[in-house]
Amino acid sequence: MLIIGIDPGISGSICFFEDGKIIDVIEMPTMIEGKKNKRQVNGSQIYNEISKRINKFENHKIRVVIEQVSAMPGQGVTSMFNFGQSFGILKGICSSMQLPMYFVRPAKWKKYFNLINSQKDASRTKAIEIFPYFSQQLSKKKDSNKADAILISSFYYETCKKDDY
Repeated sequence: MLIIGIDPGISGSICFFEDGKIIDVIEMPTMIEGKKNKRQVNGSQIYNEISKRINKFENHKIRVVIEQVSAMPGQGVTSMFNFGQSFGILKGICSSMQLPMYFVRPAKWKKYFNLINSQKDASRTKAIEIFPYFSQQLSKKKDSNKADAILISSFYYETCKKDDY
């Protein structure tokens, strides 16, 4: 089974995970929007990235696991709207591709990996510990979003019902 773990948002990532192993991790595809050079999620490119990696799988052998995000205290209205827009684009793409989606709250997968109340970079350290063969792709501090997508995939793989396969 292919698990596609997604850390949504402009600086998020998408992990492609098969049989307990990382196949690939990409940064969230984005594009420039308007005159202010703000970035937005590039839905067309997300579709292309997922399409080229799922062609050998039947849809019932694919699971898309998206971190279920919500507004955070102190987050501005514009950034909340953009975050919600990105989340909606991901849901729309997966729906149109008829891929089964599962949602996991950050607290749930973070608790599983003992990351509650830890620094953002702790997920990168945990991912390197579990998947040392992937450590070179997680060498920069900015790679913590890739680590989140990896851990979301791994969480689903380790905790889902095996009859889901």
